Amino acid sequence: MAARSPQHAALGLAIRQLRRASGISQEAFAASCGLHRTYIGGIERGERNVSFANLLRIADALDVRPSALLDRYEHCLPEERLGPGIGP
Repeated sequence: MAARSPQHAALGLAIRQLRRASGISQEAFAASCGLHRTYIGGIERGERNVSFANLLRIADALDVRPSALLDRYEHCLPEERLGPGIGP
């Protein structure tokens, strides 16, 4: 399945980068989030639309503030997708 959108792909990439930087496997990460491993895999591939509640669970499991996760997301966006006033 392809990514839902460049925004979904960017969020997935941001989560994957933070997870890998923490040295945790996808399976262990999913368990710490209380989510299924295949769901986390779908998020990281940009295939899933993440609810706000799950975004908070993911940020908590990564030990980052939700705003830090979204900042990383903005840096992963293709430049043509950045809106006015948004950018690295």
